[in-house]
Amino acid sequence: MIPLPNFFVKKSLHNLEFQKNLRTFVPAKYIRCMQTYKLYANNPNPRILQDIAQVVRDGGIVIYPTDSVYAIGCDALNQRAVEKIYQYRKEEQKNGHLSIICRDIAQAAEYVRISDRQFKLLRKNLPGPFTFILEAGSKLPKVFRSRNTVGIRIPDQPILHALLEELDRPLLTTSLKVQMEDGDEDNEISYMTDPFLIEEAFQNQADVLIDGGYGEEQPSTVVSLLEDEPEVLRQGVGQLEE
Repeated sequence: MIPLPNFFVKKSLHNLEFQKNLRTFVPAKYIRCMQTYKLYANNPNPRILQDIAQVVRDGGIVIYPTDSVYAIGCDALNQRAVEKIYQYRKEEQKNGHLSIICRDIAQAAEYVRISDRQFKLLRKNLPGPFTFILEAGSKLPKVFRSRNTVGIRIPDQPILHALLEELDRPLLTTSLKVQMEDGDEDNEISYMTDPFLIEEAFQNQADVLIDGGYGEEQPSTVVSLLEDEPEVLRQGVGQLEE
């Protein structure tokens, strides 16, 4: 079978019905473009969210808006999908904290250890643009258990929250990373916030892009809760309340 032209597939994949018909008649190996779904924070389409959630359950990689920059992730409980993210961010396989996005603090408590004092701090600041580093629990896959800590994100982003509700499991998450040519580093943030440029740069690295509009130009604020007092490891868009 002769593959469809790339430009034809790319434009047509924005139509949900066409996508389903295309998969019926054209082998998946010929469909080389990431599927892009436009969703609105005030009323994310439940049917599209169901489709995206199924892609994630099947081990797919998704790019999504947060309350900071766009991020890329997968089902945090799917070992094979997690390995795909590792290939994307190899440096995080060697060192650094792995992070998961949860629906709420109650879900996060299934995967990390949260003391009463830590819970009060989380409740003051979440949902919000923070990554809190906590001691890992035992329910995450073995790749997490090789570390003692995990980052927790609960973004204030209605589209992402609706996806997490539909998915009913956490996402392994990491910020988008773009290799820029020398002298072009100033444009890097555009490839982390502009859905059009993200689609251009990442169509071979993810299965789904959720276009939720322009993202924030700063990453989340990273806070370690491993000691008695909170320690801000990276100041981002979030301002910590203690």
